[in-house]
Amino acid sequence: MSVDLPIVAAPMAGGPSTPALVRAVAEAGGFGFLAGGYKSRESLAAEISHVREHTERFGVNLFVPSSASVDRTAFQNYARHLQPEAEAYGIQLDLEPVADDDRWAQKLALLIEQPVPVVSLTFALPEPAVIAALQQAGSRVLMTVTTPTEARQAEAAGVDGLIVQGPRAGGHSATFDPPRRIEDISTQDLVLQVREGTELPIIAAGGVDGPAAVKELLDAGVQAVAVGTLLMRTDEAGTSDIHRRALTDPAFTETTLTRAFTGRLARALRNHFIDSHDAYAVDAYPAVHYLTKDLRQAAAKAGDAQGLHLWAGTGHRSAPRGPAADVIR
Repeated sequence: MSVDLPIVAAPMAGGPSTPALVRAVAEAGGFGFLAGGYKSRESLAAEISHVREHTERFGVNLFVPSSASVDRTAFQNYARHLQPEAEAYGIQLDLEPVADDDRWAQKLALLIEQPVPVVSLTFALPEPAVIAALQQAGSRVLMTVTTPTEARQAEAAGVDGLIVQGPRAGGHSATFDPPRRIEDISTQDLVLQVREGTELPIIAAGGVDGPAAVKELLDAGVQAVAVGTLLMRTDEAGTSDIHRRALTDPAFTETTLTRAFTGRLARALRNHFIDSHDAYAVDAYPAVHYLTKDLRQAAAKAGDAQGLHLWAGTGHRSAPRGPAADVIR
């Protein structure tokens, strides 16, 4: 990546990452990622085309599907637990878990046929042949990791670099082992641990709340620092109004890791939904994502932030309004 500033706009699936945001970050001297998660091949292709008209300082992130099976009984028990809340919106939850690979093959084919400068991968380590195919097409491939062991596995698979995600990052944890308990550790300390076992270039992510945090991570030896939550209230972000307000609402006093919304650990503003359901949630992504989708959409329509997945990193209080370029600078 050739950039003027060692700042990366992290991919934020579900709306916040937009072509306008990626373009603004690139024009300010940083590097932006489009979020390929939850999109069709056609939608992602259109976003890539839009960004490419203005800059080559961008990449695309894909969710790598997992082969893990769903405990159907546990899933159905969680669905029954959620049903009383769903009934308040007139929703009947589906007891059959939905299996979905997020159109992995179609989007992978797109990036091989129409390569972008950088592809980052999240959630699982694909076969080395997949990584090699992307590289042969002309892309540099980065793997998002959360432990030194994952970093070594990614290096052995042939990636060009690592995105080291600390547990204080907002949104989904990129861990290869979703059921594991995530220990709290600073992103700086995690980076130092990872660097002991690899010489691959590193982008650090998680809990970045301003220039001091960026300097700390650069001093730890990374090539760049990724910010996500800090960009969620900017003019170019696609963050919903209710989510924007919640990020600075004093009613939300902390963030926490939860499986309640999607079945995969993710950091969000702690709210009523988490307090009521997290203890019953199951490790079943993306089945739980689809189970709660209508419920979350109903809460959003009703303007009920207490029923929404308000992804946020620990530095969310520092997220400003205004142009994304100002945040990058």
